[in-house]
Amino acid sequence: MLVIIDLLGKGLWAGIAAIGFAILFNVPQRALTPIWFLAALGTIVKYTMMHFGLSIILGSFIGSVSVGICALYTARHFYAPPLVFSIPSVIPMIPGAFTYNMMLGFIKLSNLTDSSQYIDTLSFTTNNGLKALFILMGLATGVAIPMLLARKESIKNIEHNKTK
Repeated sequence: MLVIIDLLGKGLWAGIAAIGFAILFNVPQRALTPIWFLAALGTIVKYTMMHFGLSIILGSFIGSVSVGICALYTARHFYAPPLVFSIPSVIPMIPGAFTYNMMLGFIKLSNLTDSSQYIDTLSFTTNNGLKALFILMGLATGVAIPMLLARKESIKNIEHNKTK
């Protein structure tokens, strides 16, 4: 029960953060509620996957895929591009802590002279940097895949039909 309350709390705060980014990106006001739900969904899926033993990278990927799929349906219902819903919804899943620790590691590395401490700090910095990189790649790929698979005709054909 406590895990469910924790997941719902994380979803609530992710939704609030997504609304903040949506307002920053100047999305239509009618899209704010679906963005909140999509961000909450993606975050709950991410942390549920992590609770069942998946890595944060794979959990973030699956969470962003779920946001991407739901954004397609939401976009059709609200007559807006799917990116209006998916991008602000995924931003709260960006790995800020890993990136922050990576930057702190770089700053520490510039002052270290002891080789054993240098190697430990370099390992810590590299680990955080690679996690952040792979999470970001998973988020971007997870949002893009549903949109690429759902496209019925290519951009080239769409542009060609417009000129006729």
